[in-house]
This record gives sequence, C-alpha cells and structure tokens, in this order.
Amino acid sequence: MQDFSTAIAALTKRLNDAETYLNIEALRERKPELEDAAARPDLWDRPDEARSVTAELSAVIDDLDMFDRLGEKIDEAATLQELGQEAGDDSVESEVSALVNSASAQFDELELRSLLAGEYDERDVVCTLQSGEGGTDAQDWAEMLLRMYLKWAERRGFKITVESAHEGSEAGLTSAEVTISGRYAYGWMRSENGVHRLVRISPFNKEGKRQTAFASMSVVPLFDEVNDDIEVDETELRIDTYRSSGAGGQHVNVTDSAVRITHLPTGTVTSCQNERSQHQNKDRAMQMLKAKLLDLERNKRDAEIAQIAGDVANVGFGSQIRSYVLQPYEMVKDLRSEYETGDVAGVLAGGVQPFMEAYLQHMRATGTE
Repeated sequence: MQDFSTAIAALTKRLNDAETYLNIEALRERKPELEDAAARPDLWDRPDEARSVTAELSAVIDDLDMFDRLGEKIDEAATLQELGQEAGDDSVESEVSALVNSASAQFDELELRSLLAGEYDERDVVCTLQSGEGGTDAQDWAEMLLRMYLKWAERRGFKITVESAHEGSEAGLTSAEVTISGRYAYGWMRSENGVHRLVRISPFNKEGKRQTAFASMSVVPLFDEVNDDIEVDETELRIDTYRSSGAGGQHVNVTDSAVRITHLPTGTVTSCQNERSQHQNKDRAMQMLKAKLLDLERNKRDAEIAQIAGDVANVGFGSQIRSYVLQPYEMVKDLRSEYETGDVAGVLAGGVQPFMEAYLQHMRATGTE
C-alpha cells in the first residue's frame, strides 16, 4: 500500500495554517453571539441590521463548517491508512488517495480565497459597463462582456440583478449596470476594473476587415447603509424618469418608471429600470450612486485615484488592461499579470476566473494590493 504519511502531514500543516488565517478561535466565540442576535424576535424591525447579522452568521458558519470538514477528512485519511497498513489491506489505498486529493483541492481554493483580504472584498459589487471606441463593434463588445460576467457569476452561484441596460444604435449595448451579490463578489470583480480590448473580423464591416473595439468595466463595492458615510445634497442631483430603452426581456423588464440620477458636481450617473415602481428604481439608483460617491471620496482621501473604481475616461487605444484577440490568432492576455490563454471561446463563455486569480496573485507578489 502506498504511504500517504508525508501528504497527510502536509495537509495537517495546511489545516493549522488555516486555523490562523481564518481566525477559527474568534469565529467559534462569535457564532453564539450572532445566533442569539439572529434569534431576537424584533431583529427584522431593523432590516439593515438584520441583513448584516444574518450575512455575517452565514459566513461564520460556512468557514467553521469548511474547517471542521477538512479536519475530519484528514483524520479519516490517517485512520484508514493506519488500518490498511496494520492489516496489510491495499483495498483502502484508493479511498485514502481520494480523501487526500479532495482535501488538497479544498485547501487550494481556501488559500486562494485568502488573497481576498481587502476591506470591502466580501461585499456585493456594482458593475458599470460602457462601450468605448469602435462604434457598433464596441457596443456589441460591451454586450459580449456583459454575457461573460453574467455566466461567470452564475457559475459561482452569485445573485445577479441587471439594474439597467441601454441598447446601442445598431447592436449591443451603450451601457449597463449590474449588481452581483454573494460573498467576495467585489473581491473577485475588482480584478476586472478597467478597459477591455477586442480584436476580430467585424461582423458589421461589409469588407470583412479586422476591427478593434473597446469597452470599460467599472466596479465599486455595494453598501447596505451609506447614509452615515456620505451626504448627498439633493439640489446637486438631476433625476430623470423615462421608459426603459433596454433590450426588454433579454436584460430587464420594460417599464415606464426607469430612473436615471446624475450627480452634477462629479458627473457620476446611475440608473435603474429593473424594479416594479419608480420609487423603488429611484431608491436603488440612489444606493448605487452613494456607493460610487463614497468610492470617490475614499480615493481622494487615500490619494489613490482609481484604486477601486478606476479612471477609465479614455476607453480606447493604450488604456486596456486585457486584450481579447480573435484574429489573426486566438488569445486572451492580461497586460498586468501577463496571464494568457488561447481558449478565447471558453473565457467569453464565463471562464474568466483564472484571470481573476492571476491578478490577485500578481497584486500580492508585487505588494500592490
């Protein structure tokens, strides 16, 4: 029977390391406090507090359950190996191997998640897509990117809300705003902030020439409560209502109550057309606006302009973070991490996770987190 002692010892060390970076002792102390808070009959009288408590409790339970299951898996592998060696029974070798490999893969995922240590990484995220240089191709490209991120979010089990989507003149989208909800949604999506470049044979060019198109992605963390963090003078807002001009059932429900809010001093714009009433659309658009304004204030305060939301005013040549080339060869390459792949179709079908991971590893390696 194969000796797995070295592999099991390595897994035990990784478990001990996880106990430290997950702060398991503190989580075990925190869990009953949160359970008591969640059991209070008046908790939902304060919805924001209730959502905060239940979200934290869910995260604590997830981390403790994962840690405990990993410990049990390692113990089971060690016990099976010991019994197999004592009895000279090779039949348990495949089972021990499966347990070791499974635990190792789980640790890989857990250790990768430790890269998501930013102050706001666990939050939901507001994503704003904007077409740039490239005319109709750029608008088509913006819609392709939207589909890519929606498929990625679905794979991770995140909740997706397309707040607004505005059709291009001939095809695609001029802009779209999407909220992605789930633990670490912002932490993953912050790698996508910037300008994305597409090179392909244009389906809109009668001569079949190669065309370069650009679209930008801007991301900010979504806050449940932002009233205490940022004050908004309503006299500095322009609030427009309109009938949805999005793609209807493909993206959002067509309504007569869509709302667009413009913050005049900064030019920041948010819109929502996904809720059932004009009042709900306005509240949602205001929440996203405050998240963006808070992000601008934080950047100004920290003197790190574009650290989170980014400065993507020039959505064109020389400003891209990543290139997606379909002609004359096939390759997606990130210009920051240098990660690349020839599986362009797989990436556009939602397989963007390796680029996110490479970016986070690059940021840690270069000390620019």
